[in-house]
Amino acid sequence: MKAKTSVDMTQGNILRHIIAFTLPLLAGNLFQQLYNMVDTWVLGNFVSNEAFSGVGSVTQIVNTMISLFMGFSAGASVVISQYFGAKDEKNVSRTVHTTIACSLILGVVLSIVGVLLIPLLLRFMQVPSEVYPYSKSYLTIYFSGLLGLVIYNIGSAILRAVGDSTRPFYYLVVCALLNTVLDLLFVLKFGMGVEGVAYATVIAQGLSAVLVLLTLFRSDSCVRLSLKKLRIAGDLLWKIVRIGFPSALQMALTSFSNVFVHRYINFFGTDCISGYSAYHKIDQLIILPMQSVALASTTFMGQNLGYGDVARAKRGVRTSLILAMLTTGVLMIPVMVFAPHTIAFFNNTPGVVKMGTTFLRCLTPFYLICCINQIYIGALRGAGDTKAPMIIMLTSFVAFRQAYLFVMANFIVNEPLPIALAYPMGWVLCSILAAIYYHKTDLSKTRITK
Repeated sequence: MKAKTSVDMTQGNILRHIIAFTLPLLAGNLFQQLYNMVDTWVLGNFVSNEAFSGVGSVTQIVNTMISLFMGFSAGASVVISQYFGAKDEKNVSRTVHTTIACSLILGVVLSIVGVLLIPLLLRFMQVPSEVYPYSKSYLTIYFSGLLGLVIYNIGSAILRAVGDSTRPFYYLVVCALLNTVLDLLFVLKFGMGVEGVAYATVIAQGLSAVLVLLTLFRSDSCVRLSLKKLRIAGDLLWKIVRIGFPSALQMALTSFSNVFVHRYINFFGTDCISGYSAYHKIDQLIILPMQSVALASTTFMGQNLGYGDVARAKRGVRTSLILAMLTTGVLMIPVMVFAPHTIAFFNNTPGVVKMGTTFLRCLTPFYLICCINQIYIGALRGAGDTKAPMIIMLTSFVAFRQAYLFVMANFIVNEPLPIALAYPMGWVLCSILAAIYYHKTDLSKTRITK
């Protein structure tokens, strides 16, 4: 169990474990965001505003499809981390092979379904005719190469479950740099436009999948991958699905509900779409610290609960919450001060900068509240409780948001900013519900390694 790349979080300083786990994970997530950020930057500065809007407007469609699989990934990570904390090498290995086998199947299925649903989804979102061809081209290529992203993310989840967040970071650095070079080569040198950006992303994601698979094949720990052992164990698949399905359903429906927000935003024209797309790129950066700390909290909770130390697990959650709020608070200040400049980096069209700056400055303060639901939901997932987080997040991010959007657009004021506030209003409700549930839960009853 004591492979040098794995980390036993059941012993030692809590804050040091969380920070050591979070930093490479945060850096890795940052480089992962560079995939799409570089894509949109190249399109906004070297192609056209319509191309920029076309790719930016379909972000939530991509997220919806990926979320279906990410829930499965989260379920596998919880099972592996708890078995790892319980020092059960045999079941760690069986879970790894079950997870990879299922991932190969799910990756192919998601790719096919994604391509087939593109026309229907774009019509549903009411994507403007001038940006429709760009959206369709990007999604077709992206979904065709989805397997690389699926394999990388599940492989990274396996490594994180045993405390290794460093090597996935290294691989993302390499692939993000490759993506940047290919973006510039395909767009500036070969004039491929949206298609070039999509191909660059697919190639880079494919390389990241190869690297993480090689790591698992060469590992000297209990997560070592072997083709001979690649089979689906029914008992472990059930545990993964029992934990992962609620997360998958919640993530997919939440992302799909966000499609409705973009659908409303699309009503206000190209500048508004581009401004909101630029804001969304920065939004993805602001939320990275809290998401990274939340993932650290998930692994910390899983290992310590698997070991049977509930008190230490709870101390880890408190430490994670304080760390997430501090880092987010520090990050918010320059983001709000330099909002026009950051929006202009993606697209310097005056109308786009104006709309994007408004979104950024009005929505950013709510990220402190978002830290609460991210940490508590992450901790509950690490404890193996995914049904309650699913209900809480679906209530807040789907039911409440859709009711808010309907009332705001039809009865109060049909303006872009009030529509965009559907996001933070959902965060507020989710944080309240998550905090209440977490503090009333007996975590000792959620263990799966009893």
